[in-house]
Amino acid sequence: MQISRYTLALSGLLLAGAARAQVVPPTPGSAPPPAPLSPPPTPPAPAKPVPYGAGMKFNLSPDGQKYVRLMAWTQVYVRYNENNTGTLRGPNEPKSSQLDFGIRRSRMVLLAQLSPRFLIYTHLGINNQNNVSGGVNATTDGKKPQFFIHEAVTEYKVNKYLSLGAGLHYFNGISRLSSASTTSILPMDLPLTNFPTIDALDQFARWIGVYAKGRVGKFDYRLSMSDPFLTNLPTNPNYVVGGVQTGNPLGLGFNSTVGGVTTNTGVNVAQYNPQNDSHVYQGYFDYNFFDPEPNLLPYMQGTWLGTKKVLSLGAGFLYNQDGMFSRQSNSSVNLATLASGADLYAAVPTTKHDIKLFGADVFYDTPLDTARRTALTFYGVYYNYDFGPNYVRFVGAENPGYGASATRGNAVPQSGTGGSVYGQLGFLLGKNTLGSKVRLQPYVAYLHSNYEGLRNAAGEVQGVNVYDAGLNFLIDGHNAKVTLNYRARPDFNLTTVNGVGVVGEVKHRPEITLQTQVFL
Repeated sequence: MQISRYTLALSGLLLAGAARAQVVPPTPGSAPPPAPLSPPPTPPAPAKPVPYGAGMKFNLSPDGQKYVRLMAWTQVYVRYNENNTGTLRGPNEPKSSQLDFGIRRSRMVLLAQLSPRFLIYTHLGINNQNNVSGGVNATTDGKKPQFFIHEAVTEYKVNKYLSLGAGLHYFNGISRLSSASTTSILPMDLPLTNFPTIDALDQFARWIGVYAKGRVGKFDYRLSMSDPFLTNLPTNPNYVVGGVQTGNPLGLGFNSTVGGVTTNTGVNVAQYNPQNDSHVYQGYFDYNFFDPEPNLLPYMQGTWLGTKKVLSLGAGFLYNQDGMFSRQSNSSVNLATLASGADLYAAVPTTKHDIKLFGADVFYDTPLDTARRTALTFYGVYYNYDFGPNYVRFVGAENPGYGASATRGNAVPQSGTGGSVYGQLGFLLGKNTLGSKVRLQPYVAYLHSNYEGLRNAAGEVQGVNVYDAGLNFLIDGHNAKVTLNYRARPDFNLTTVNGVGVVGEVKHRPEITLQTQVFL
């Protein structure tokens, strides 16, 4: 009975608790009280921009000593150009000026290091494509440009003072600009005089060979030995049927017919020797007084935008034995005496000349006002080139002219036997000059050359003067920038007299270019 009483008492307590737990229905006609509002979620803080740093680098070890890195960049032109005299836009279509579009460079570099002692990198891409030139048929068609390897290098670090490498390399001599980084140029473009043998002895300023580089204290050096590429001179219009045609010595003269006899007479103007098989030796040496510059890769910075203080003095050379050949003006050959199938290199006497190129330069880049982040950049170089008698070569970057004429479009004397001086000066304006997103960097550049093979009707050497002025809009340093450049370049209005170009009336033609660059 006592257990029963306990059971009844416990059941009563449970029933009472259940009754109290029931929800009392609301009074008819009145709404239930609203539920309390939840506070809105706190919005995430905006992400701060991350500095570019090493770019697209994939570390393969925690300390970053083993890695793969990818770099890519593209430079696009929108350009108005007043063409040189006689420029064609298409077959038999003269063109005095045009607005055109083009890709100056589109490239990438793949770099890998699995040991601090071993390095491999490959550089590939295209250059100078527009609607007229730069394609498979480079001077007459802009379609389908050749996507080719610029560099393919393996390198071994012997010690902290010396690294050895081999492959298709960019360790050039002569000057700092001869191994320039195309992503950090102060002006819109390089003068091209810094690449005197481009696509003649080399592959777009690259060479197949071996090199040594290193640093001892503040002294940097690079030395290389390479094979010259075949010059691939065009088929010579002055040849004997069945004879050797490509670049043969008759191209070093002109034909004249007197009394039914056709004679080819030398003009004493040197050209690249198609039979050149001597090694090309190069070197560049520089001393940095202040901050050291990186030397892992061959590319030398154009402007540091005030992030370093650099004062560098340098000098360099290029030497190639028998790289050129010529025929003196008293060398005459009766074409009738040359048998069909004759070896014209043996039948026509020539003189060989060594290529001897030298440069000396100074580079100064320094921050000025650290609070406003202003900076100054200056570069100056002197070139002394010896290619043999009276040699001069015309080149136009992303040339808008059609055909094979060397002086078409925007071409200027790019190299030759003689001397050149070139200078750049730029000033990085203070931050917030044009808002908080863009930095401004105005600049000027000037090239002056005297080549013994460029003469006027009076026989005097005609100087070459090229003027550039522009403004860099730096959206994210060199990684995203827009450049507006004005160039005044000489049009020499050349005529040919006995196989030699003679300067006519010189006019400076305007060239206005807007370039966009993205570098990742």
